[in-house]
Amino acid sequence: MNKFSALLLTLLVPALHAAPAASLHEVVAGKIDADYASLNALYQDLHRHPELSLMEVQTASRIAAELRAAGFEVTEHFGGTGVVGVLKNGPGPTLMIRTELDALPVAEETGLPYASKVRVTDLSGHDVPVMHACGHDLHMTVFTGTARMLSGLRDQWHGTLIMIGQPAEERVIGARAMLSAGLFTKFPRPDFVIALHDESEIPAGSVATIEGFSHANVDTVTITVHGIGGHGAMPYKGRDPIVLAARIILSLQTIVSRELRATDPAVITVGSIHGGTKPNIIPNEVKLELTLRSYSDDVRAHLVSSIRRICRGEAIATGLPDELMPEISVNAAEGATSVYNDPALTRRLRADFVAWLGEARVQTFQPSMVSEDFSEYSRTVDHIPVCMFRLGALAPETIAAAERNGTPLPSLHSAKFAPVPEPAIKTGVTAMTAAALDLLHK
Repeated sequence: MNKFSALLLTLLVPALHAAPAASLHEVVAGKIDADYASLNALYQDLHRHPELSLMEVQTASRIAAELRAAGFEVTEHFGGTGVVGVLKNGPGPTLMIRTELDALPVAEETGLPYASKVRVTDLSGHDVPVMHACGHDLHMTVFTGTARMLSGLRDQWHGTLIMIGQPAEERVIGARAMLSAGLFTKFPRPDFVIALHDESEIPAGSVATIEGFSHANVDTVTITVHGIGGHGAMPYKGRDPIVLAARIILSLQTIVSRELRATDPAVITVGSIHGGTKPNIIPNEVKLELTLRSYSDDVRAHLVSSIRRICRGEAIATGLPDELMPEISVNAAEGATSVYNDPALTRRLRADFVAWLGEARVQTFQPSMVSEDFSEYSRTVDHIPVCMFRLGALAPETIAAAERNGTPLPSLHSAKFAPVPEPAIKTGVTAMTAAALDLLHK
């Protein structure tokens, strides 16, 4: 044997006998398994102690403590009860991951051993029950698991990781509050912002994505319909605002069906109508409250413009004078902008999910007309790409049984909504970690 062969054998023999190094996927899976008991305990604690929008004091404190324990530099009370955690790991991109902190005024009916029994006095002075009926407790748990994971894998990524706990999502004002407080100026401006949301119609253990619009613009509109009151037996002596309101309601239904292209989704719903005191009295006014849903800004503007036109036209047809024309007000404080998942970013994350979870566990979900203020992070002058993906929350057998029986599943905001912690938590941490490792690629 010559010297070269002997040297080669010396190098190869140890390698042939050494155990193969664990893949990154195996390392992450092992860490999640080891951390799961702690995460499940956190989930149950958050579920037992929900807090309403703008009142998330203890919740924010717990998330801040979790981020500090993971090595993040933490700022509390930002934009209200918001929390910002920053972990710098050398030069590279900046990624922001967002979770929500707030719960809903719902009395829980899940029967879970860790069900919420909380009641509080809300900001309006009413005694109300509180429940995490939208799964924000699940979101925060995945968020915490991801923070721990990425802190422990700093040799696998470079850049800056910003993790924010956002208040008041259910009132669609928390994102704007944090941005107004300087989220993108007092902290490193992100190159990407991502988040997840649980979903009752996707089985636990799976995730889902969609490119483009996923959530709708939302506007709350109040219409005050004036009239000339009088005796119910002599309607010809007045101008009945109840009849006028009924005509307006019917005419509003033609906006979507006759003024918009069939490819432009929109919804106009009159959810509240109040007028009158007795059956034999014609009142002086009727109030209508509407919710408007759309995706594009042009359609959004068209809906409001058409409502103003129709209200005035019907009032003129009724014979009302100019001073009694209907009043239309749009409540900007309760408005939300549509979420548009950046197509390139979404395709990138979907490829990550397929690589880590397998094709069978990555679905495509349909856009809906519900609201989400996550859109605000893409609406600044920076036009930052954003993506919110869905996390399956219910057991596959529960979903299958509902499909067989035709029984509706408990939806988000339902008193019976009960996510399955395992495998939902593990899947969420895996998916969010996979996305972060890619976007912060070393």
